[in-house]
Amino acid sequence: MDRVASIRTEEKKYHDFCYDNYNLFESGSWLHRPVKTVIDLLAEYNQQDSLCVLDLGSGIGRNSIPIAESLKNNNGKVVCVDILESAIDKLHYYSKKYGVEQYIEAILSDIEQFTIEQEKFDIIIAVSSLEHVSSERELERKLNEMTCGTKSNGSNCIIIGSNIREVNLENGQELDPMFEVNISIERMLTLLDQCYAGWVVKNRFVKQLEYEIDRNGQNVMLTTDCITFVAKKIK
Repeated sequence: MDRVASIRTEEKKYHDFCYDNYNLFESGSWLHRPVKTVIDLLAEYNQQDSLCVLDLGSGIGRNSIPIAESLKNNNGKVVCVDILESAIDKLHYYSKKYGVEQYIEAILSDIEQFTIEQEKFDIIIAVSSLEHVSSERELERKLNEMTCGTKSNGSNCIIIGSNIREVNLENGQELDPMFEVNISIERMLTLLDQCYAGWVVKNRFVKQLEYEIDRNGQNVMLTTDCITFVAKKIK
């Protein structure tokens, strides 16, 4: 099994476990609330009659369901793309539970293979998902596709890890991080700045995060310099 396939197998195990053992919007995991940056961005568009949103790597609806709830008074839609069947199945379940199924379009696909139509979306979000395209070259291609797929006055919200490390807490062994793209802060920010040249950058900051995860029954500490990048297309 090549490295990308191995990483995706491990990530499937991790996410399937989370989705089976933690409920959306209940405390105890990262699923308990949407990302504040996403919700703050959404508020900028609350007067728009029809909003078309793309959630790349949507998971079970942590961000897309709150977005869909905000669309109940207009004709908006949230297109949710995820590679995991378990995520899409749970997304269907939670969208019905929260009464927003008519605003959700769920698509089972690798985000790398999903084609973003030109000037299709008002908002594109990618939260902890672009690290899982197959290479840095594919990341750059996807970012360019995102910029082309955004309408005038639309926004992109990206949260992405850099300098990712995984360490076995029992023996201190440094592990190969289970992320396809893992580059330095400087390199990642340069790439984002290049791809979004000419846009108005609303947020651009780095926050170091660390949390314990399970890797095949082992306690592992994952650390990342997490980049939040929000930009608006003014043209």
